[in-house]
Amino acid sequence: MTDSELDLTRRIGLRLRAARHARRLSLAELAALTGDLYSKSRISNYEQGLRRLSVEGARSLAKALGNVSATHLLCLEDNGDFALSADEAQLLDAFRRVDADWQRRVLACARAVQPEELELLPLPSRRHRGANRSATVS
Repeated sequence: MTDSELDLTRRIGLRLRAARHARRLSLAELAALTGDLYSKSRISNYEQGLRRLSVEGARSLAKALGNVSATHLLCLEDNGDFALSADEAQLLDAFRRVDADWQRRVLACARAVQPEELELLPLPSRRHRGANRSATVS
């Protein structure tokens, strides 16, 4: 590998480690979140820059982490550090685990406390059970 390739492999590893630390996960916990598709030693090798993370691996690990994208892990987007804090990761994890109705409620709360100059995108329409029309939660 060239020096620039080695540098990229190290940066990928650092991003993976930072995302794992932001979630306060051990190597074993992250391995378990991948369904043991990746062992803790393999993840450690990625973090240390000993092995290069593949696109597929980045997608799997990003999904397991839930606080970064695969493109971020692979250094394909260099717009700053996008890793979430532990609180943000916990909120995102909880949001993803609830049903669509609760997700809409959480988004409505976020909009209620959001300053006007930083408005969130509008809520998507949803269909009421037994009705043929859409209604927007506000």
